[in-house]
Amino acid sequence: MSTSTIHDIGYRHYEGRRLGRAYVMRSLYVHNLRAAYGLGRPARAKVMPFLLVAIMLLPAAGSVAVYAISKEADTLIRYSSYASTLSVIIAIFVATQAPVLASRELRFHVVPLYFSRPVGHLDFVLAKQAAMATALFALTAVPITVLYLGGLVTRIPKSGEHLLHYLAALVGCVLFAVVLGSIGMVVAAFTPRRGFGVASVIAVFMLSTTIVAIVQGLAEMRTNFSLVGWAGLFSPFNLVDIVQVRLLGAKSSSIGIAPGTLGGLVALALCAALVAGSTAVLYGRFRKAGLS
Repeated sequence: MSTSTIHDIGYRHYEGRRLGRAYVMRSLYVHNLRAAYGLGRPARAKVMPFLLVAIMLLPAAGSVAVYAISKEADTLIRYSSYASTLSVIIAIFVATQAPVLASRELRFHVVPLYFSRPVGHLDFVLAKQAAMATALFALTAVPITVLYLGGLVTRIPKSGEHLLHYLAALVGCVLFAVVLGSIGMVVAAFTPRRGFGVASVIAVFMLSTTIVAIVQGLAEMRTNFSLVGWAGLFSPFNLVDIVQVRLLGAKSSSIGIAPGTLGGLVALALCAALVAGSTAVLYGRFRKAGLS
């Protein structure tokens, strides 16, 4: 029988400065934000996010160019309607990047390794949600900023009024980012395989939009315009648009808008409930994965 030997490798306790929980959360946030755009990953991971960014910027650049030539203010795309107009591109971005943030650790069963450090389950979830929301905010806010700056450079009239519309549109971008990002993260977290995750997120957005459009069409045929407006609460893009129209003074970009300030408050409350509910579901999902 062979004998065992104990080697003294000179182990010493760490006596340096401990950076703590805040540093871990910040590191998780930065890591996931970079991952959303493929930074620090192979070149193929950067193709889709940056291609979508370019597509998002093209209409804004074209609109500014047309305005510079024609000097017609109507040629500039409305700030508040930009995200709704390009909703398909935003949905594709969420569908392709949410699985990168929400399901990679689940797929490779490395979630317990994260919780071996001084970071809680809720910290882990909030860092990921914040990273996804920031990535989406950049995707939607940069083209709107190009529109605004292009209007200033070409000396658009009533620049003060345009500034107010621009700031209101940025608030709308924040809502789009947190609502759509939260929905995409939840769906992706329950589909560890990336291909299924992409298809599932797109299906959720398409089905909700299609079903709401059908209900609104039937309600309009029966001249039930109140139902047309309230049905918009069940489509994510329409939901945020209702908040923009009723509470931020934007022009409608959807078929039906819930009536009055009450409609805006209900839509805002539903946005908050969606985000809070998504956080709770993600917390339970990653906590279960961390214990397995």
